[in-house]
Amino acid sequence: MQKRRIGCVVPADQLSGGFAFVAGVETLCSAAGLIGHVWVGHCLALGGGWLKQIAVITTSRADYGHLFWPLRLIEASPTLNLSLIVMASHLSDEFGNTVSQIEADGFHIANRIPCLVDTDSDVSMAKTIGRGIDGLADVLGEMRPDILLMIADRYEMLAPASVALALRIPIAHIEGGDISEGAVDDAVRNALTKMSHLHMTPTHDAQRRVLAMGEEPWRVSFSGAPSLDHLRRSTIPDKAALEQTLGFEIADDLCVVAYHPVTLDADTTAESEPLFDAMIREPRQQVWCFPNADVGYSELVGKTRALCQRHGNAHLFTNLDHLSYWALLHHAQLMVGNSSSGIMETPSIALPCVNIGDRQRGRTTAANIVNAAADAQAIQSAIAEACSSGFRNGLQGMENPYGDGHAAERIVDILTHAPDRQTLLRKQALPVGANGFLT
Repeated sequence: MQKRRIGCVVPADQLSGGFAFVAGVETLCSAAGLIGHVWVGHCLALGGGWLKQIAVITTSRADYGHLFWPLRLIEASPTLNLSLIVMASHLSDEFGNTVSQIEADGFHIANRIPCLVDTDSDVSMAKTIGRGIDGLADVLGEMRPDILLMIADRYEMLAPASVALALRIPIAHIEGGDISEGAVDDAVRNALTKMSHLHMTPTHDAQRRVLAMGEEPWRVSFSGAPSLDHLRRSTIPDKAALEQTLGFEIADDLCVVAYHPVTLDADTTAESEPLFDAMIREPRQQVWCFPNADVGYSELVGKTRALCQRHGNAHLFTNLDHLSYWALLHHAQLMVGNSSSGIMETPSIALPCVNIGDRQRGRTTAANIVNAAADAQAIQSAIAEACSSGFRNGLQGMENPYGDGHAAERIVDILTHAPDRQTLLRKQALPVGANGFLT
């Protein structure tokens, strides 16, 4: 029988009873079949010694799906203490109020930072970062975790990174070193890498890129993408359960469409016109995913709703939980769009994926990815190629460069064995040769 943990908080300057008090709490809890912890600034583990406090930031349904198993393993660790901070689109009704999924999964939410400015503009994106900084300064200033864990490349992640930098809180970053040259995400990801102190990369290519940025080798490890851990650890809904969630029967020709604004373009939705032209001509069943909270998202939502009304067998979902999304991929014939999910996740189930335009340009790709220019005819040709029996047969036995489903345990092992705060904070520059490259 798994024991339930409880804890009590005692200010350090009021702990006059010392370890006698701690022992008393632990004895009482043990008799009741519980695991007791006394929090004195940081958490005190059973048998003495401090639990390492790990604060984790999640801002959207996408990163939460990636973080789910690292969160579970941190929560279960005998030496780590989880403090989960929920921000941005998680707390937005327009984006599905996905904080409810976190609550349904049983995670304790330490703090909520409602910072998303959900008017659709680049100014709103900038204001979201500012509001995030304002809210996090007080939260992290009081919490002072040993490590702040963040993932990927969303622009709002610049807020926690900036606050942690000012407060001298070491940052651990998942999925640095990757490339997406058509989006501001690329610059955000690289900025987070240089602001971070531990790096868990999604591919071996990404690991080499982080090293090339001058990070000390002991700080940089390959973990793989933690979203793939669902395939090993989670129970993916079967077809009947998925159909109940969706509200309709799944056809054999199902296509999943995940498309987001191209945030480096002056017109962030210009590349979408050929996609909508191509997909309205595709008679196959379509499930469209809600776009990210980037400038231009509302225009994409409007166009998608119009397509669904005209098409007759196309459906838009504001929010699908991560397990339903994985089930959707399992039962699809094809994925189309410009989402990192297509690049990182579909290879694990050998699902053909058409990647459109510039947004993901430069990413490491597997054999199941068919790249297409943002042109209606090119998209239709790529769909035909991806659905051909010859292409599908060629994917048998393929490997995913984004990992093997063991990322969460690697990430938690790195956090568990991380050195002390000062060692993490004090980075050392690597020597540069005469040609300007690292030696």
